[in-house]
Amino acid sequence: MNKKITNLDNNIEVFYKRNENTPRVALCMNFSINSPEKGAGIYVLMTRLFLQGTKKRTAEQLAEELDSYAIEFSNELKQDYLRFRFVCLNEDFEKALEIMSDVIKNSTFDEFDKEIAKMAGEITAELDSPRAKVSDAYYKTMFEAHPYGNSSSKILENIKNITKQDVVEAYNSIIKNSRKVITFVGDLDIEHVLPVLNNSFSDLPNDKDIKTQIPVKALGSNKVAEIIKPDANQAHLLKGWIVPSYMDKDYPALVLLNIILGASGLSSRLFLELRDKKGLAYVVRSSYEPLVLCGNFSIYIATEPKNIEISLAGFKKEIDKIKTIPVGEEELENAKNNIIGKWAFTTETNNQQACIYAHHGIMGLGFDFLDKIKLSVKEVTAQQILDCANKYFNENYVYAVLKP
Repeated sequence: MNKKITNLDNNIEVFYKRNENTPRVALCMNFSINSPEKGAGIYVLMTRLFLQGTKKRTAEQLAEELDSYAIEFSNELKQDYLRFRFVCLNEDFEKALEIMSDVIKNSTFDEFDKEIAKMAGEITAELDSPRAKVSDAYYKTMFEAHPYGNSSSKILENIKNITKQDVVEAYNSIIKNSRKVITFVGDLDIEHVLPVLNNSFSDLPNDKDIKTQIPVKALGSNKVAEIIKPDANQAHLLKGWIVPSYMDKDYPALVLLNIILGASGLSSRLFLELRDKKGLAYVVRSSYEPLVLCGNFSIYIATEPKNIEISLAGFKKEIDKIKTIPVGEEELENAKNNIIGKWAFTTETNNQQACIYAHHGIMGLGFDFLDKIKLSVKEVTAQQILDCANKYFNENYVYAVLKP
């Protein structure tokens, strides 16, 4: 038995995959985020505080113990969920699980003031980067008045208003009101893994049917966010649209549209046309980011300030081309091979597999999503790409620019 989907006593869904002859196991546990935070930055701060000490261990003891067992442990906040994961030697699985359980259930959040100061300093330094600054303005404008738009600058504005009580309340809310998913990948028998997982996590509340309460508002027109940075020697342009996400029938075509336009590096159209032929760009790329509530498709370029209008004209030309001329057979086939190859590359290790399965599980896509989507991608036609481009590359976009 290589794969199995089962449940803990509290209905937490568990995906188990046996990869024989691998010396290290990987486990990932995701908690869905279903309600908006009270103020920008509360969830980020909570996430940072998890490794700053529990009722049993100080931050130093935690770090020392993880180091002595060579356990890679981390937690991370995504837009739609909170993730905890570890990688450890097979024989240290129970020790790693005990530490994870302690962090999830017993974090004290005591280092609050110290972490606030550290976080404010790091965000300030991050926003020194022009690319980070234009991205910040883009998301803040794209998802105005929505948690997806709680960008670094919004967090910085609100950080002084966050209290420890806010963090504790956010933590309690996520623990009580979330769907939870666990994935295990490695060379341990399921009869050994399941009882230990049950013992560690079956006491957690789990709402298997909870749905998000945070609708995204559609863009009704185009919006512009302009940042003037007098000392900038580059201009940074970011233009994007709200598009559908994973569950939509257009998802496979959007994935390929992204690869063709700007996500396949040297062979992508934007790179060939704007950097290679016209010499306009330091960096040029497209990005497709699917989330629970919607997707976000964007095009980015860093160029000389004098080239802003030419670059925007270049964006328009490439978009008009993909909206009017069907993609050639060879280019389409190359795009399909490119994305399927990328997916293979990002699922090579036990850790990568545990994370991707947990991501698909918490997003409600099913643990077999990757297998299904590969088949769907292979079926996409040039007409579907053309229809997709016409449907979503419209006048309801966000354009963010940083310039001198």
